[in-house]
Amino acid sequence: MFPALETHLKQTIPDPYEDFMYRHLQYYGYFKAQRGSLPNSATHQHVRKNNPQYLLHGSLGGKDDLIPDTLQKEKLLWPTSLSSAVHRQIEAINRDSHMLSLPHLRSRQLLYDELDEVNPRLREPQELFSILSTKRPLLAPRWPIECEVIKESIHHIEWAPPQPEYFYQPKGNEKVPEIVGEKKGTVVYQLDSVPTEGSYFTSSRVGGKQGIIKELAVTLQGPEDNTLLFESRFECGNLQKAVRVDTYEYELTLRTDLYTNRHTQWFYFRVQNTRKDATYRFTIVNLLKPKSLYTVGMKPLLYSQMDANTRNIGWRREGNEIKYYKNNMDDGQQPFYCLTWTIQFPYDQDTCFFAHFYPYTYTDLQCYLLSVANNPIQSQFCKLQTLCRSLAGNTVYLLTITNPSQTPQEAAAKKAVVLSARVHPGESNGSWVMKGFLDFILSNSPDAQLLRDIFVFKVLPMLNPDGVIVGNYRCSLAGRDLNRHYKTILKESFPCIWYTRNMIKRLLEEREVLLYCDFHGHSRKNNTFLYGCNNNNRKYWLHERVFPLMLSKNAPDKFSFHSCNFKVQKCKEGTGRVVMWRMGILNSYTMESTFGGSTLGSKRDTHFTIEDLKSLGYHVCDTLLDFCDPDQTKFTQCLAELKELLRQEIHKKFHELGQDVDLEESWSDISLSDIESSTSGSDSSLSDGLPVHLANIADELTQKKKMFKKKKKKSLQTRKQRNEQYQKKNLMWKLKLTEDTSEFASTLQKHPAFFKNSENSSFLPMRNENPRLNEVVFLFLTLCHTNSLTSQISTSLPQGDKCSSHLCYPNLTVPLGARKH
Repeated sequence: MFPALETHLKQTIPDPYEDFMYRHLQYYGYFKAQRGSLPNSATHQHVRKNNPQYLLHGSLGGKDDLIPDTLQKEKLLWPTSLSSAVHRQIEAINRDSHMLSLPHLRSRQLLYDELDEVNPRLREPQELFSILSTKRPLLAPRWPIECEVIKESIHHIEWAPPQPEYFYQPKGNEKVPEIVGEKKGTVVYQLDSVPTEGSYFTSSRVGGKQGIIKELAVTLQGPEDNTLLFESRFECGNLQKAVRVDTYEYELTLRTDLYTNRHTQWFYFRVQNTRKDATYRFTIVNLLKPKSLYTVGMKPLLYSQMDANTRNIGWRREGNEIKYYKNNMDDGQQPFYCLTWTIQFPYDQDTCFFAHFYPYTYTDLQCYLLSVANNPIQSQFCKLQTLCRSLAGNTVYLLTITNPSQTPQEAAAKKAVVLSARVHPGESNGSWVMKGFLDFILSNSPDAQLLRDIFVFKVLPMLNPDGVIVGNYRCSLAGRDLNRHYKTILKESFPCIWYTRNMIKRLLEEREVLLYCDFHGHSRKNNTFLYGCNNNNRKYWLHERVFPLMLSKNAPDKFSFHSCNFKVQKCKEGTGRVVMWRMGILNSYTMESTFGGSTLGSKRDTHFTIEDLKSLGYHVCDTLLDFCDPDQTKFTQCLAELKELLRQEIHKKFHELGQDVDLEESWSDISLSDIESSTSGSDSSLSDGLPVHLANIADELTQKKKMFKKKKKKSLQTRKQRNEQYQKKNLMWKLKLTEDTSEFASTLQKHPAFFKNSENSSFLPMRNENPRLNEVVFLFLTLCHTNSLTSQISTSLPQGDKCSSHLCYPNLTVPLGARKH
């Protein structure tokens, strides 16, 4: 890859890989020889604490805080173990670092550091990834090197509004602004060119793009200048451009998911220099979904920094004249949709934020997990691990939650529950439900202790940290929807879900997984509901519907069983719930929580708050206890209720089709998937495949697997088929003992005792109307003959169209020796 470097290393180091491994294992404490050469822990911690790549503060550190030279950094990390040869190696790599710009040199082994140089170190072994603890500061998020990141710390308080936040009620006179764009307006904020379709992720670093952060907002001309100052270059932020089209009116363009030209739904941005008494209008001009909850009363979220500081008020629903409509600017490719609303800010000169939904960042998660790791009680039954590194190098955390068992037998008897969230980064609903679950399961509640006694919980709180960090709505940095690629073989391109599937596969080998649930958000339906899978095995018929029904009874004002769906569509075969279901998890679900609110019970026509979402996490725990109650009364009642509900649904469906069905006898034989509608609720239900550079890699891996792995034989479906194949093999072996197959056939015909009525030619094996039966009869009789067992058969072939083989006739006596062969 680096010819100059290879020549240089050959001259200086006999075995560079051995030297790398020596230093690598030594650094991570796994090489015990020459302990005196290892840096002491105090020095190491001092380096980490003073190196901004290991810190997680609001500011990622100025340029003066960085270690100015890679060689100096290496000396600090390995003060006594570096030889002059290694120094020359580092210098050689620094000289060749410019070669990383070539497209064929995309190596995740050689990483950019903050100084845009190559750091020649091996990646950490899988089990040695750093985890959160009191001994180490948090690792700051890693961004693609194309992204600019501001250094201000963005933090929001949690707050529950004292009064219900009702849906917006349209008045019918809402204004529909005409989109005028830059020609008639003034651009007041615009990101530099960001990676779109056709480009792809190459590398990352803490703090993103190197260099001075540009001032993208306009410069105010004086205290009377009332132009709003926009910003979105912070964690989870998303705003591409803002155009001022009137004194208090702005057109906003959202950034698509990185390395794509799609998925504009999530927005989260900051405005400054507000005026209290003015009515502002904001219009987002490039949304892609034709339907939205904004059409049925959903309001945007507003956060006032002054309210948070002075009155302890957090995110709240605000907005008037809310309208969702089709954009009048048609570019001839795909239609865009607009969201417009008006608002009055509560203070002059305030700093405010707007968001599609309550943000929950990667840093928020890390702070929460750090508090768990530092809790002396919770850390006893919650083990924090690293599942893998994401594409950008961010940690994907795995929590194992269970109480210590008294005996190995007790530990082995525990069933597992797997929960995950944020595979779609813009669906922050999932993180708040997950937080509610963790708050409860880690508490000292008797129910929580009981759940930890009987289950092993495997929890993946943020599956797509890269997408969360950069403010994507749907995709990872591979530019693809991870929830359509759970069957992928591309470990390096989709590490988060590849390792998730692999972890669950190993878990299934150890114990039964009772439940799998992936937490999502839904942009077109209100309430919370589950998508499951339909089991056609009548032994478990309707069982996958019991848990959702129980959940609807435990949370009747938030959860809608009517909105649940159990249809397995072909376009959803790559989703987590379907892949895990096919791996053997009967209760495999996607939990969809609305971006809007509830249409049920006491919360009817009100928005969901953070507390509402967190309560759903508790209800999942409560429903688990009901579902596994040794007293199966609730389970039985739910099954009976489900049968009646489906009876009514089937009757309704057939009535709509104008068909009659006997619901007393045949209704339970109808395929349930035939009466259920699609689960489609997004514009990305269909997978758009892999990018070209990934598709080529996938093809190569597939070809390699075919070369080194024998093609699996198709499994036989019935015992009859298995027996037939077994007898065929035995027959072929016996036929080798005969010299002439024609003579063998004539020998068979000399035994009329096999046939009760030889005159009826329809019973002759070679002339039966059913060729499949002919084959079975011929094979069995031949086998009996070659084993000299013909005389022991006491039953002749009865009249009729049936086979004389023991496979079909119980009254055909076959000696034990024949069955054995």
